[in-house]
Amino acid sequence: MIFPIGDENIEDGHPAIFSYGFLALNIGVFLLQSSLPEGSQASFVETWGAIPYEISHGIDLQTLVTSLFLHGSWLHLLGNMLYLWIFADNIEAVVGSVRFVVFYILGGLVAGLAQVIFDPTSGVPCVGASGAIAAVMGAYVIMFPGSRIKMLLLFFFIVFYIPSWVFLGFWFVQQALSGFQVLGLSHQDAGGIAWWAHIGGFVFGLLAGLYFRNTYHTRQMRLR
Repeated sequence: MIFPIGDENIEDGHPAIFSYGFLALNIGVFLLQSSLPEGSQASFVETWGAIPYEISHGIDLQTLVTSLFLHGSWLHLLGNMLYLWIFADNIEAVVGSVRFVVFYILGGLVAGLAQVIFDPTSGVPCVGASGAIAAVMGAYVIMFPGSRIKMLLLFFFIVFYIPSWVFLGFWFVQQALSGFQVLGLSHQDAGGIAWWAHIGGFVFGLLAGLYFRNTYHTRQMRLR
């Protein structure tokens, strides 16, 4: 198994207050969710998760935001938080905390709406920060294409580096292929993964990254 464990960080810039704040908030909400009785956990997810059928009918639109802070399992949470921890801080360091918060929430909204568009009749709650994090990853590959991602080959404990554009480009191609393969399938038949949220969030991040790169001259940023 190969997965990322770090990247090259900007030497100077704004403190990553909300990058780590969102990480802590996600963990806190999951701990709260896990502390509830089993029946109440399901009700909690149904109340605050984004149900595409309801969203497509203009019901409970606020869940497009609240669902960004819910997760279905510890594995789901840890995977998302790893990617948030690696990729978000550089963006916040460049654009500042307020702009980062707006970007993150908008990315999550676009991701959620993309999933609703491609699966509007689903009654299964969509939860997870992956759509917003996909936006972060899309912006990252545009802003820091030369950054190196630290990878771990788990079973052999081998650490190596690859350019961010290689890692993130491969990740997006994988999401896109999976998204097109499940077109027309139900959320359950698609493996319970909101592929189109990932795709929509990443594309939004690419566009935002172009704006951020041109506005904040990220190519001149020093990485370490």
